Formats: sequence, C-alpha cells, structure tokens
Amino acid sequence: MAQKIGLIALESAITIGEKIDRILQSWRGESFLIPCECPRFNSGEAKGILKESVRDKDIYILVDVCNNTITYKMDGSLNRMSPDDHYQDMKRIIAACNGKASRINVIMPFLYESRQHRKTMRESLDCAVMLRELESMGVHNVITFDAHDPRMANVVPLNGIENISPALQFTQGLLTEYEDIIIDKEHLMFIAPDEGATERVVFLASLFGVNIGMFYKRRDYSTIVNGSNPIIAHDFCGGDVSGMDVIVIDDMIDSGGSMLDVMRQLKERGAKRVFMFATFGLFSKGFDKFDEAFDKGFFDRIFTTNLVVQKKELLEKKYYFSINMERYIAAIIDTINKGESLSRLTRPASRISETIKNFKGE
Repeated sequence: MAQKIGLIALESAITIGEKIDRILQSWRGESFLIPCECPRFNSGEAKGILKESVRDKDIYILVDVCNNTITYKMDGSLNRMSPDDHYQDMKRIIAACNGKASRINVIMPFLYESRQHRKTMRESLDCAVMLRELESMGVHNVITFDAHDPRMANVVPLNGIENISPALQFTQGLLTEYEDIIIDKEHLMFIAPDEGATERVVFLASLFGVNIGMFYKRRDYSTIVNGSNPIIAHDFCGGDVSGMDVIVIDDMIDSGGSMLDVMRQLKERGAKRVFMFATFGLFSKGFDKFDEAFDKGFFDRIFTTNLVVQKKELLEKKYYFSINMERYIAAIIDTINKGESLSRLTRPASRISETIKNFKGE
C-alpha cells in the first residue's frame, strides 16, 4: 500500500502547487498540501517552518528557483529573491523534515545552476555541487524537466534523477492550435538553434518523420563577456526551408537575442511559419524585441510551459501559448508514490506517435 503523500510547495511555486494538490485531491479524495514558510530576520537570515507533521509521509517538495517576483526585507531594504535564495529556502524545508519523512522527493522543474554544468577554465561546477549536497541531506529523488545537460545525473549515480521532457505536451498544444499543419518532409522541419539542442530536435523529428536543420554558433574565443564567449553569428546547416513550417526547439528562452536571430534568418530563408518550443520562458530582458520581431513577421507563435513563473505581461501577448504542466506533475507524483514505473511519463515516444497518427487520421 502506498504511503500517504505530503506535498510542500514553497512560496516560489505555491500557485502551481495548489493546482497540483487539487488534481491529486480529485483522484484520491483528500488534500496533501502541507503549509510551510521561511520567515527572515532583519539581518536577512532565515529559517524553514513546517506547519503540519511529515512523519512517515512520502514528501514532495516543489520549488521554482527562477521566481524573481518574490521579495524580502533585509536591513530595511527590499531584496528580490535569486535562485540562490530559493535553493537555500528549499534546503531549510528539507532540514525541517528532520529525518521524520519516509522519503523526500524534490521537484525542481528548472534544475538549479544547470547552466553551469561543465568546466572550461578555473571555475566552479555548481550544479554538481548542488546534487551532491541534496544527496547528503537525504533526498531520494530529484524530478526535473529538460535539464540543460542530462549528464548531470552521473554526479549521483545511486540516487534517482528523473529528467522529464514536455515534448508530448508541446506536440498536443501545436496540433490542437494549428489544425492545418502538414506533417511530412516537404512541409515541416525541426530546427536546433545550436549544437546543444540537437538531441531534443532529433527526438521529435524522428517521431514526426521529418528532417532537421541546425544553427552553429560562431563565437569569439579571444574574449569573455559576462562569463562566456560572445556569439559573432549563427550559421545554418540544413536543407531548403522555403515554404515550410519550421519549429525551433530549445530548453529555455533567456534574453532571447540568439533565438530572435535564428527565427529572423529562417523567415528570410523563406520559411512559411516559424514556431518556437522552449520549456522555460524566462524573458529576462523583457518583451520589446519580441514584440518588434513579431510585428515584422519573423515568427508566428512561442510555446513555453508554466513550470516557471509566467510574467503577467507574457500571458497577454497574442503570440504566446502556455503549456500547462500541473496535471503531468500530479501524475508523476501519483506514479512514484504507488511504486509504479515512470517510463510512460518520462519517455513519451509512443504517446507522441499516437497523437500524430490521430492528427493525420491514420
């Protein structure tokens, strides 16, 4: 018999946490949400508080390390919470469980420090340090989505790390919204905006039965700006996209500069429609450049998930489509708690193929 679930949503993820709890409640007939808080002292120090017992429960801690809308006071001034702050609060809540929980699972959709995943000079390896730290604190499983580098799971080979792709939800969203999509090699192509996105593109293109293209980032390796080598240009490797619908796939949109350049080039090469799939829509430099690019016809629609906080301004954009993931997370929690295999959820190839066949009427 499955142990009772305890769902702890930190302030950064309380909105999606409440939605997940309502879904679980509709399936199991009771609420599992355990209230928590991380109050701060005037110095900026904090502590984690649980308001219900977690004894012998299967605990799932939900955190959005990208939520920079939350503030706290330190020495009378307001500070916005950074990913570091959210990560520390999550550790405080883990510590508050104090060995009483039967199992601790962390649901961290955007894997903390996942962009700092390898060494290229004398530098820290932050994502690896984080995973080892969670292991030492007694965390059994880390559930994340579309990790920047899935090889980070090798850091803790004896612990569970579930790196889940939202490819099924993107497929369903696109085919529901655009019923005139023609799925064949003459009308559709998937595009990788850089080398790192190739695996994601190959996976979906194989299921759709279409070709891929890739942009190669030419960098100035003699200079470092904000911790990385600046991009000089994006060079395209692939076939003719003239008259085709193209779908650009990446794990995130940060400032969006590279993505907008890629979409502009595709349109200039004659693409019919340009769509963008990105698991995380950060839009760290606002929307002015996206608005301008959309007005110029460089792209048609941007799809991102609600796995990280969505800015109100984003939700009002006519070029934006939100992919809701709370039901998927609820299914993941339900499946892990029952001790069942996650394969159908973590590797949704058969369900994507089924969705495509239904769309094509086969």
